[in-house]
Amino acid sequence: MSNTTSRSAPVSQKERVTSLDLIRGIAILGILPMNALTWGFSDFAGYSNVRAVGTEQPFDWFIGIASKLFIEQKMMALFSLLFGVGVVIFWERAGSKTAHPYWLSLWRFTLLFVIGTIHAWFWFGDVLTAYAISAPIVLAVHRRSPKVLMAVGVGLVVIGSLSAWLVQIGVNDGSYQIGEYWVPGGTPLLESELLTWFYADAILRSIGLMLIGVSLYRLHIVQGQRSQEMYKKMACWGLGVGLLVTCGGVAIHIVDSWSERTALVGHIPLGLGTIPMALGYIGLIVLWKNDVSKLQQRLQAAGRMAMTNYLSQTVLGLSTLFVLAQEVELTRTMIFVWILLIWALQLWWSPWWLQRFRFGPAEWLWRCGTYRSRQPFRRSTN
Repeated sequence: MSNTTSRSAPVSQKERVTSLDLIRGIAILGILPMNALTWGFSDFAGYSNVRAVGTEQPFDWFIGIASKLFIEQKMMALFSLLFGVGVVIFWERAGSKTAHPYWLSLWRFTLLFVIGTIHAWFWFGDVLTAYAISAPIVLAVHRRSPKVLMAVGVGLVVIGSLSAWLVQIGVNDGSYQIGEYWVPGGTPLLESELLTWFYADAILRSIGLMLIGVSLYRLHIVQGQRSQEMYKKMACWGLGVGLLVTCGGVAIHIVDSWSERTALVGHIPLGLGTIPMALGYIGLIVLWKNDVSKLQQRLQAAGRMAMTNYLSQTVLGLSTLFVLAQEVELTRTMIFVWILLIWALQLWWSPWWLQRFRFGPAEWLWRCGTYRSRQPFRRSTN
């Protein structure tokens, strides 16, 4: 192997931060309930509007409301935070192995954009393209102080969330059609006037949450290196405040009978609640990490194979859940059972795979492309 290749070799297992893998593993499994709704229901309304479809029984309602409170956007926020951390970790480690860490990072983001574009061709809900677009911006400012990064990150998330108010005004005065974002059988989201807002909000949130993640990394919080007392406060205050704010959004929908008049207004507290909820989850996960278990090891393995698991969720969702939905009218309970099966499958195959291979298949291909050379794949049998 050449000296250049050696300097650009990927991070070894000994260099990994296990708390990041654990948080990432929980996040990658946690985003499945969000995405599964878009595969199991023919309209996007099934995801955004609990009343729209799939709530035939009380347990369906319970699943729908619980998802709004504890999962929707919260797990994606965790995933985005960790991606921001990954951007900086890669840049730092690449800086000790190559003279051009910034250009290597940009090349890596370009490959991610290509992967995301291919993924988006099959399913419009892809987040990899948004991350690939956001990452260079995050990398350009990551040396700012943690306070500045946190302030800007929170500000971008707030702006993205509050922008829903302006769109709601347009919907209510007839300027925009809310379409299938809220109403089953409405104008497809990809053809709706809301599409620009939808993607702009996604980019703002991606950049904002990634900056928050970098701030938490610079403060040694996501690495699990702060005091137990701090993580207890994060868990209590984060989940307490986050749930209170999120409940406000759900209450708006319930009081107005899930009307399209307040569809996007209710989105505002749901979006604002993601930051304290994500911080609360990080505190809770780090505290749990101190009690090592086999489940944690499986979740860490799932986190190490995050891209593979994310893409495979789409493959499994489109090939099973989406196909089944064409023949049967699914409920939220049915989709929840499917989610449990996929969770079990990914918690089984992730450690099984990593016992035999160094990386997940998608991660390995991305690494080979990043370093433009074939990377070690199989583990030594010695």
